Amino acid sequence: MTFSDVVYLCLGLGALAAAVLPRVVSKRPFSLPMIFLVAGVLIQLLPLPVPAVDPVQDRLWVEHTTEVCVIVSLMGAGLAIDRPFGLRRWSSTWRLLGVTMPLTVAAVAVLAWGLLDWPPAVALLLGAVLAPTDPVLAGEVRVGEPLGTEHEEEEAQFALTSEAGLNDGLAFPFVYAAIALAAAAGAGWSTEWIGRWALADVLGKCAVGLVVGAAVGWLLGWMFFRAKTPVLRLSEHMEGFVALGATFLSYGIAEVLHGYGFLSVFVTACAVRAAERSHGYHKVLHEFTEQIERLLTALLLFLLGGYLATGALSALTMRGVVVGVLVLLVVRPLTGWLAQVKSTMGRPERVVVASFGIRGIGSLFYLSYALGQNPFSGLERELWAVVAFTVVGSVALHGVMAAPAISRMERRSRRAEPGTCRRHALTYLAGLHLATVFMCSKP
Repeated sequence: MTFSDVVYLCLGLGALAAAVLPRVVSKRPFSLPMIFLVAGVLIQLLPLPVPAVDPVQDRLWVEHTTEVCVIVSLMGAGLAIDRPFGLRRWSSTWRLLGVTMPLTVAAVAVLAWGLLDWPPAVALLLGAVLAPTDPVLAGEVRVGEPLGTEHEEEEAQFALTSEAGLNDGLAFPFVYAAIALAAAAGAGWSTEWIGRWALADVLGKCAVGLVVGAAVGWLLGWMFFRAKTPVLRLSEHMEGFVALGATFLSYGIAEVLHGYGFLSVFVTACAVRAAERSHGYHKVLHEFTEQIERLLTALLLFLLGGYLATGALSALTMRGVVVGVLVLLVVRPLTGWLAQVKSTMGRPERVVVASFGIRGIGSLFYLSYALGQNPFSGLERELWAVVAFTVVGSVALHGVMAAPAISRMERRSRRAEPGTCRRHALTYLAGLHLATVFMCSKP
């Protein structure tokens, strides 16, 4: 038995499992990410030459694999949103981006600085890495496939989907802030970098990402649905792999122009969707991206499980555990709740939005990217230990909570009015989260 034989075997089993397991775990209190994570741990413990990835030594590989997974997921999230863009219609999104995200970065940075005694740059990096809601692992709480009408979307699911689509790009300025701080002052503190960072990394790169995303999305939308030449009107051919072309094109142009590609991809997807909102081609594109995303997620979580089995948490201290637990059970719920004060959502919906800030593949990408720019005081292992623990905790906690609530929501939607269904389903989900927090807080 050779190494390549085992790789082919694992890839085959993983691909088949990614196709079968979603139907098996549907409506059960565990998720597909949980299964692949546990499978990665168990297979790594077998006496087989199973490949093990070390994100410190194999940083570049991890960075680019997670990068592809995130941008594919962003395209799928943007295509799935039925709601037209608007300041009022997207008010819950702006609240999460403008309040929850910066407060989460600050709170996590303070925890890392105070509890872990990390330098300011390293603490800020941890805050930036763990702040964004992950578009990949939030599948159970995202909006479903494109339906052509915004009235079918639950407000809580829309808020989480749109937040995940945008804050993965908006986390980059905070990552760059940590990199700039580390380069300017090492383990100390300096403010010389702030001016350039604000102009280039915040305003400049965000603007490029938004403009490129809107332009590419408008161009592709015209080509897909309105081009006079039938060869260019790809909506008539119903080929799903075009979604990958749109994803890579938007991302590549934005990155070449020194903008935020994550932001560009999501905006491109929303612009393509807006070009002909009710066309069935959106469902074809969405289904293809969802399949690719599922395969990449299975691979990455399998490898993460293997990494856990080979000692990923050996550098994790009890204080690091406390930081991870506080991020999931205190920081995100509290900052998410503050963002929804005086919003039009009901109390149960606010609890859902505040509670389901899932951490995942995006955090792994940001950490591997940042460590490629700066060693951050030689704390690579410690950073990976805390981030891996938090991601695993999020996979377990949110995986258990999401499926029963969504199942209950679907059952009620078949026999109740939409408003009643939403109210009861979200109340159930809110209660489930509060019960989970209570159980986790017991000594």
